[in-house]
Amino acid sequence: MEFPTDLKYLATHEWVKIEGDIATVGISDHAQDQLGEIVFVELPDTGVLEKGAVAANVESSKAVGEVVMPVSGEVTAVNENLEDEPETVNSSPYGNGWIFKVKMSNPSEADGLLDAAAYQATL
Repeated sequence: MEFPTDLKYLATHEWVKIEGDIATVGISDHAQDQLGEIVFVELPDTGVLEKGAVAANVESSKAVGEVVMPVSGEVTAVNENLEDEPETVNSSPYGNGWIFKVKMSNPSEADGLLDAAAYQATL
C-alpha cells in the first residue's frame, strides 16, 4: 500500500495536508480499508479543538473509528458531501473524502507528525 508523500500522518491513521496555516484532515487508505464500507460520517462542529481531541467519527458496517485532531486550531470547514455520500471516504480517501479543515493555532505542532515512510512503518 502506497501513501502520498506530500501528506503527514498520525499513528491513529489520520492524514494531514498542510497548506500555509490550514490543515486538511482525513483518514488513510489503510484505515478506510480496515473499517470496510463507510456508512456514516459524524462531522465536527466548527470551533476550536485541541490536538488529540476526538473531532469526528467514521462509522462502517463493522466498527466506528474516531478521527482525532492532529493539531490544535479552529475547525473552519467540514466536507458536507459526506453527509449524503459517506462512501467517498472509501473511494477517495486522499481526495474528495477529506473530512475537515483546521486553521492551526500552533503550526509547529505539525512538525511532530509522521511522514509517509514513518507511518507505513507503524502498520
